[in-house]
Formats: sequence, structure tokens, C-alpha cells
Amino acid sequence: MREFKTDEWQVVADAGGLNSFDAIWGQDIGWFEEPNQRRGGWSGVSRLEVALADGSCSSVFIKRQQNHITRTWRHPLSGITTFRREFENLQRLQALGVPTLDVLYFAERAIDGNRQAILISRELTGYTSFEDCMVDWQQHGFPEKPVWRRLINKLAGIARQMHRHHIQQNCFLPKHVFISGLDGELDIKLIDFEIAKRTVTVHRAMLRDLDTFNRRCPGLRTTDRLRFLMAYCGQNQVDKHVRAIWRKLVALEHKKRDNRKASRLNQPPVNQSTD
Repeated sequence: MREFKTDEWQVVADAGGLNSFDAIWGQDIGWFEEPNQRRGGWSGVSRLEVALADGSCSSVFIKRQQNHITRTWRHPLSGITTFRREFENLQRLQALGVPTLDVLYFAERAIDGNRQAILISRELTGYTSFEDCMVDWQQHGFPEKPVWRRLINKLAGIARQMHRHHIQQNCFLPKHVFISGLDGELDIKLIDFEIAKRTVTVHRAMLRDLDTFNRRCPGLRTTDRLRFLMAYCGQNQVDKHVRAIWRKLVALEHKKRDNRKASRLNQPPVNQSTD
């Protein structure tokens, strides 16, 4: 069995009786998100609060999966568990300084012909997803310009840093961006790197993730999208480089919108493309 654990997790494990794979696997704590039944198996997330010896409480997310396998170029036949890929991605991101989840525990094993994996991370207490923030802002008003621009600039910088290292998240969505300290010491963390991958070029990673983010943030005004792209490119105005990327993003958006329309009409799509 492959296992990784931090000193912080050992404290939680001692307090909660979670000192073995079996003890964690057997936790009957319900599902924070209903398990995904795909990739030949299942994968689900639970939330657990553990009372510590000093009277404080530690909240963690426990992800468990069985026979949830993805194939990679290194493991084209046997594949690996998707949590193993996520764990390795998170470790790589942490080493590169890209803010993301703090992994406390990871382990995987094969038992009775089944491949099982567990991934545990600290809950992002005090953070709110960009998606939930957008809902609130649309109802009660967006932050003041200086705060809003600081948020846009910081998020764009994190995305640029991730792509600079050829990492494509593949699901760069508002619900996977978590924000804290909007009116003070701003902090942003990215989550969900289960299907992230390394790309040959930075450009490929950029287009894929920015296209997804651009289309899945319907509440953002065009000026905000342009400001985000300018910040991503490190520019204070729309130059040739920014304009070229913008045109590509707009073209991708139109193409995928046409594909959806064609699909609803049971017609062949304009071009094969996935989100």
C-alpha cells in the first residue's frame, strides 16, 4: 500500500481513531457530494469534523474511490486511480507555488481485486467559491473597483503561473476558485486537479482553461473579461497579443455554442470539441 501523511493529519487521526486505511474507508459519514459512477467504478466526497485534544476542531474533506481509473501515457494499460493523479498534481503545484489545497493524507491499495484510494485535505475555512460570490454580487452589487481589480489581477496571475509550468487544469471553473479576505488580505486557492495534465505548450494550456473560464462566468461583463485577459498577459492595455488571444477565445465560444445548437437539432456538429 502506498501512503502519504502529514504531522497535522497524525494529530487528527489520533483524535478521531483514523489511524489506518480501513478506519478511514469504513467511516459512515454520508456524502458531501453524491459519488460519481463512472470510469469503471465510483468516487465520492465526505466532510468530517474531528474534535482535537486541545478542545479545537479540525474539518477535513475525505475523498474515497474504488476502481475509478484513468489511463496515462505512463500507464496506458493498467491506468492509475484518479486520486493518485490529483495527489501528484497537487504536490507539483505546491512545489511551484501555485496556491491550492493542503493534502493531509493520501493512500491507495488493491484488495480483493478492487483498487481503492483515499485523499484527505484540510477544509478551506473562511473561503467562498468565486461562483457563490458571483451570485451574491449580482444580487447585491459588485465590490468597489480597487477591490474588484485586485481580485481580477491576482486570479489572472495565478492562472498565468499555473500555465507557465505547462499545467492545464481542464476544469478552470468559478466553482473551483476559492476566495478569502476580499476586503483585507486577499487569498485565492484553486481546487479540483483530478483531470489536470501537463501540456507540450503553454499556449495550449492557456486557451483551454481561459476558454472554459470565459464561457462559464456568464455574470462577468465584457470589460471584466478583457481586464482579466490583460492582467493575464501582463498588459495595461489591449495590444496585439491581447487582441489575438481575445479573438481566439471569442471564436472558440461561438464554435461551441454552434455545436450545442447543432446537437439540439440532431445535426452534425460544426467541429468536434470538448469543454
